[in-house]
Amino acid sequence: MPTSLWSVVGRVPWTLWTVLSVGVALFSYRYVIGVGPFPEEITGNLLALPWLAIHAAVASTALLVAPLQFITRLRNRHPRLHRIVGRVYVVACLLGGLTGLPLAWGATAGPIATAGFGLLAILWIVTTTLAWRHAVARRITAHRQWMIRSVSLTAAGIMLRVYLGVLLALPVEFGDGYRVIAFLCWVPNIVLAELYIRAKWPRRATAVMA
Repeated sequence: MPTSLWSVVGRVPWTLWTVLSVGVALFSYRYVIGVGPFPEEITGNLLALPWLAIHAAVASTALLVAPLQFITRLRNRHPRLHRIVGRVYVVACLLGGLTGLPLAWGATAGPIATAGFGLLAILWIVTTTLAWRHAVARRITAHRQWMIRSVSLTAAGIMLRVYLGVLLALPVEFGDGYRVIAFLCWVPNIVLAELYIRAKWPRRATAVMA
C-alpha cells in the first residue's frame, strides 16, 4: 500500500474516535445547561444532585480534548499547547473520577452496577494520575502508555451511549442490561488498550508499570 494511502487509512480510527468524542461531549453538556432529553435511568440516580451536572461537565471536557493529545504534529510543533491541553485533560479526568464515585454509589440498578461504575472511576483516577506523573518526570514512553490506558477509560463515556442504544433495541429487561453495561462500557476498552501497548512496546510494557 502506498505510503500516502496508508497515512490516510491510519487516520480513520482517530477520526472516528474524534467525531464520536466530540459528538458525545457536546450532547452531554445538556446536563450542565439543563436542556433535555434526560434518560430516567440517569437522572434517577440517588445522588444525581449535585454530582451529575458536575460529572457531565468535566467528563465531557475530557472527551472533547483527549483526541488533541494524540496529534503528533501538534505535540511536536506546539509542545506548550500540548502541555496546557494535557493539564485540562488531567484535571477533567480526576474530577470526573471523583464525581463518578458518588454517582456509582447512587446507581439505582443495584450493587453490580455500583461495582462496575465505581471500579471505572477508581481506575480512571489511577491511570490518569500515573500518566501525569510520568509526564512530569519526563518518562515519555511510560507517559504515553498510561495516557492510552486513561483515554481508553475516558472512552467509556462513548461506549456507554452505544450500548444503551443497543440495549433499548433488545428484548432484555433494562435493569439487567444496565448492570452488564456497567462493566461492558470499559473492560473491553482497557483490555484492548493493554494489548495495543504490549504490541507497540513489547519489551518496555512491563518495565513502566510503576
